Amino acid sequence: MGGTAGNDIWGWHDAQTGREYALMGMSNGTAFVDVTEPRNPVFLGRLPTATLSSPWRDIKVHSNHAYIVADESGTHGMQVFDLTRLRDPAGSQTFAADVIYGDFESAHNLAINEETGFAYVVGSNTCERGLHMVDLDMPNNPLFAGCHDEASTHDTQCVVYRGPDTEHHGRELCFSSNEDHVAIVDVTDKIAPLTLSSTDYPERAFVHQGWLTEDQALFLLGDELDELRLGVPTRTHVFDVSDVDAPQYLHAHELDTDATDHNLYILGERVFAANYTSGLRVLRLLDPATGRLEEEGFFDTFPDGDGPDFDGAWSVYPYLPSGTIIVSDIRHGLFVLTTQ
Repeated sequence: MGGTAGNDIWGWHDAQTGREYALMGMSNGTAFVDVTEPRNPVFLGRLPTATLSSPWRDIKVHSNHAYIVADESGTHGMQVFDLTRLRDPAGSQTFAADVIYGDFESAHNLAINEETGFAYVVGSNTCERGLHMVDLDMPNNPLFAGCHDEASTHDTQCVVYRGPDTEHHGRELCFSSNEDHVAIVDVTDKIAPLTLSSTDYPERAFVHQGWLTEDQALFLLGDELDELRLGVPTRTHVFDVSDVDAPQYLHAHELDTDATDHNLYILGERVFAANYTSGLRVLRLLDPATGRLEEEGFFDTFPDGDGPDFDGAWSVYPYLPSGTIIVSDIRHGLFVLTTQ
C-alpha cells in the first residue's frame, strides 16, 4: 500500500453502492482498500501525510467523509477527504485532501459522534491536550466549537447518553481515557463542558483507550503499559458506569498472554481487542451485571511472539454491515477477516 509501517484503522460502508472499505493509517499517509469481497481486497490508493511521517495516525468517518489526524508531524492539522471519490477509481492513485482544518498542529487521536456531528480531537497542541471540539455540520468546512482542558486526554468515546442513569438522558457525554484516570464529561454545551466524574483503579500504568457496552452500563478499558511496567498478564479493566457521577471499578479480566493491549471495540456482546503481539482477541460478555468476560476466538497477526511489546495488531474495526472484520498490523499490514 506504499507505507512503511501501519497504525490505526477505520471502516466506511457506502450506503449508496453497498461497498465496504478499509481506511488504514500508515506512517506516511492513509490507504484506501475496497474490502467488499473479503478474499479479494482491492487497493484504491493513498492520501499522503500532510507534513511529516508519524507512527501515530487516527482516522474517523462522518457523513461520507474521512477525518485524519497525526501526532508529532508538524503542522498537519486534520485532513478531510470525501470518500465518495472512491466510487469510480481509475486504478490505484495518490489522492489529495479536500480540506485541511488548521486550528491545531498535530493530534494523537480523534473521536466523532456521528449522531451529533461533532469531532473530538485529543492530544493536540491546543486545549491543554484535552477535548478540542469541532462542528462537522458542513463536512468540508469544520468549525471550532470549544475546549475541555482539565486533563490530557489520550482517547475518548462520545455518545448521546441513553444508559441507566436517567438523570443524564439525552446529554452528550464523553467517556475519556485521560492517561492517569477515566473521566466522564458532559459536552452538551461546547462552550462550558462539565466533568461529571474522575475514576482511578488499582495497578494503573497508562489509561489508554476504552469503549462502552451497547447498553452504556459498562466501560471496558485497556491500560497500555501495565503489562510492561507491572509484569501482569494482558488485562481488560471493567467499570460499572451506570451512575456516571460515581463510576465503580469492578475487576480486570486477564488473558493467557502477557501481550500489551492497545485498542478495543464492542459490538453486541462481543469485545474485539487488538493486543499488539497477540493479534486480535475476541471476548464475549457473559454477564452484563458483573462484566464477566470469556475469550471465544483469536487471530494472531503477529506469530513471532506474544510478549509485551509495541509491534503487531494496532487496531480493529468490527462494524462493517457484512460482518467483515478489518485489523491493522504495524509490521504486516491490513488483515481482512471473516467469522463462521
